[in-house]
Amino acid sequence: MRPIWSGAISFGLVSVPCKVWPATQNLSVAFRQIHLSDNGRVKVKKVCELDGAEVSAGEIGRGYETAAGIVGITDADLDAMPLTTARSIDLVAFVPASTIDPLQVGSAYYLSPDGQAALKPYTLLKMALERASKVAITKYSMRDRERLGALRVVGDAIALYQLRWPDEIRPTSAVPAPVEVGVSEDEIAAAVELAGAHSRQPLGHESPPVTSLASVAVALSIKVVVSSSVVARPGDLRPVWA
Repeated sequence: MRPIWSGAISFGLVSVPCKVWPATQNLSVAFRQIHLSDNGRVKVKKVCELDGAEVSAGEIGRGYETAAGIVGITDADLDAMPLTTARSIDLVAFVPASTIDPLQVGSAYYLSPDGQAALKPYTLLKMALERASKVAITKYSMRDRERLGALRVVGDAIALYQLRWPDEIRPTSAVPAPVEVGVSEDEIAAAVELAGAHSRQPLGHESPPVTSLASVAVALSIKVVVSSSVVARPGDLRPVWA
């Protein structure tokens, strides 16, 4: 495992050089698209819409679509963006963890001190978070945009949680309102009792769907590859499961 980012935690006049490591792993099972007649893998070619030519990875850049057309954006353009948090994690507030809406919580990372000089300020920040029983709200830049985050202590490390900005949370009015139905106090009490009866310790350390699907694949002599999934930005709001 390699760090995905390096910079410094900044609070007041203190700066803590650190490295950022992924705290989670994706164990989703990725199926390959195949040709049904011979099980051959189906490949997708990238083609330029203007000249119809197939394009290699080295010929692909990024662009932003405007009303006047697509404008090419280079790495130099992104590096020149006026982001004050380009190489730092700026602490802006300390708040109780209960004030953070779980809908805001996204990816999680571990922070480690970068170098001998960072050990003491890193330890001081970790102990301050533990004793105050609070999380630190931060601003930082990663993958070409400024993000909101939260720092909390997990075991012996400080963890950084990516938070969604408030305007990234859809209102509940975006989904169809449920039809109101009458329920009795006895029914509510029975539901609460059922919830209590099913209370248990946190889930185990294995991912059952991966194990089960892999077993099926082996039985069918099909190779299943476990890899990270790509999350696409949604268009119109649609149900994702029923």
